[in-house]
Amino acid sequence: MRSIVLMAAAAAFLPVMSSVAIAGPIERACMASDRGGNRSLCGCIQQAADQTLSGGDQRRAAKFFKDPEAAHSTWVSQSQSDDAFWDRYKSFGQTAQAYCTG
Repeated sequence: MRSIVLMAAAAAFLPVMSSVAIAGPIERACMASDRGGNRSLCGCIQQAADQTLSGGDQRRAAKFFKDPEAAHSTWVSQSQSDDAFWDRYKSFGQTAQAYCTG
């Protein structure tokens, strides 16, 4: 009987724990930003990131929420790797805009 009560209590907390645990880097950065705070929108943006960016690209892009100058530096960079990342980042932005607005 006691184990059933413990399992029920754990199940009650599982949805809360799983939603926090599965939040990706873009969603976390979005929620923490001064423009964020909308879980639905930030979750949608994370879904677009999952479709278009690798995990490393997501972590790099998440830093742009806190440091927009890093985005600008990447955009004006002359390196091939930054250019390739920027192309993927633009695709992510277009996907997020198409799926998450209006």
